[in-house]
Amino acid sequence: MQINLSVVLPTINEAENLQFLIPNIYEISKSYISTIEIIVVDDGSTDKTEDVILNLQKKYKNLKLIKRTQQPSLPMSIWEGVDLATQEFVMWLDADGSMTIDGVKSMIWKLKQNPTSIVIGSRFVENGGYKGIKKDDSNILSAIRRVYVSEDSVIAVLLSKIFNSFIRLFINSGVKDVTSGFIVGKKEYFSEMPFKIASYGDYFIYLIRDFKSKNINMIEVGYICETRKSGVSKSGTEFKILFKRALPYFRAAFKVIN
Repeated sequence: MQINLSVVLPTINEAENLQFLIPNIYEISKSYISTIEIIVVDDGSTDKTEDVILNLQKKYKNLKLIKRTQQPSLPMSIWEGVDLATQEFVMWLDADGSMTIDGVKSMIWKLKQNPTSIVIGSRFVENGGYKGIKKDDSNILSAIRRVYVSEDSVIAVLLSKIFNSFIRLFINSGVKDVTSGFIVGKKEYFSEMPFKIASYGDYFIYLIRDFKSKNINMIEVGYICETRKSGVSKSGTEFKILFKRALPYFRAAFKVIN
């Protein structure tokens, strides 16, 4: 089956990562995708994001840059990209290099086999791992060190994993990575409401509920979520900030079960 794909990359100050990520996506598209466009939705970058995109557009004709002028919002950045997508299928992923090209390939391959399903990149199923920490990692101290020497926060990584496991207890979705943010499926399956009512990555919980209410099949594909290549994490590194960031996820989980 031929896949026509729009890839949405929501971004704030990810210029260094985009100059590698975008060419890599176009490179794999030669083998896996018949038609592709990449939509970079910039949410107020102050680095050289625009310069990087303008330079890449000289080589890649189906590369688009959307500059948001509204209040910064991860979920609405994603939705604007989805809404403007022109292809039958839509994928989105973080622009920080943590969601890998191998993961993109695995998800597209699974989609080709299951075109009426939603495919979710998962850190918590077979072949999945979290920020350099694999599910079957025999040396947890070495794994934590890989995170420590990266641009990510060890505390953020560990707490995020705990948050995901805890929230999963509240919602009976059958999905193990309920905060994934790495997904592909038919554009027609995505509606604005899950993005509109969310404040950050909690949109994914509302999105899962929306799929479940529409009886859309969801398939998880494991991938190793890598440590950040460059730049600064948007999730914060201090416990107080991380806990505050986590509150909307718990609120979303509570709404989903009520």
